[in-house]
Amino acid sequence: MILVTGATGTIGREVLRGLPADLAVRIMARDPARVRGAGPAAEIVAGDFSDPASLVGVLHGIHTVFLVTNPGGDDDSAFLRSARSAGVRRVVKLSAAAVADPGAEDLITRWQRRNEELLRGSGMQWTLLRPRAFMSNTLSWARSIRSDGVVRALYGDSGNACVDPRDVAQVAVRALVDDGHAGRIHTLTGPEAITAAEQTALLAELLCRPLRFEELEPARARAALGARYPADIADALLESAERGRAGAKAEVDGTVAALLGRPAGTFRGWASDHLGAFG
Repeated sequence: MILVTGATGTIGREVLRGLPADLAVRIMARDPARVRGAGPAAEIVAGDFSDPASLVGVLHGIHTVFLVTNPGGDDDSAFLRSARSAGVRRVVKLSAAAVADPGAEDLITRWQRRNEELLRGSGMQWTLLRPRAFMSNTLSWARSIRSDGVVRALYGDSGNACVDPRDVAQVAVRALVDDGHAGRIHTLTGPEAITAAEQTALLAELLCRPLRFEELEPARARAALGARYPADIADALLESAERGRAGAKAEVDGTVAALLGRPAGTFRGWASDHLGAFG
């Protein structure tokens, strides 16, 4: 049986859609009512990383786990202890491409590095997925596009080899279902580095309406991020943007194409499939 965590998130939802219908699947969620896209045979159970007692039943009989945790806490440590005690054999973890960048020392990257080390030292088989930024992050622009025809973001000329979340999910499914992924690290990017200004122009083309890119000053970006995230997370995101400005996120990796047997999805393709969110 496979356990899927993060099933209400960007990647977890797509993983549920991609898993074979005849596979034994259990889904852990704090609020099971929010889970969508589960197969008819899937078992949805309530569980919380911060409640070790709830994990006992969640992990009973589980062979493989898809692990997604949120920055800033100690969820990985508690969960991996419970998983090892329950006899889990393999964990496929969603991490981040920045872990491999020696210049990345922001809070979120340090947290991801620590959790990767915990998993590799757990005694269970492991696979690490390290995606670059998700193309779906541009959904945060949707409101200003609809209301003002404007995209506001930091460093409009910074290239980022962002990845289609559906590609990440398909690789996750392969790692969960197929042999040969134990002990492997999969770095996942799109097929090209694209800037925020270029993404804005492409969305304008697809929407058939003019859009303007407005580059945010760092202080204004900090205020906007501070309204959405705790201060330490906002600071980490700003540090990450500075690394992107220096070119740290532009490198394209061929792992998606190699594992899926087709080219990685483009931003044009992702945006075409999600125009309704911007229109």
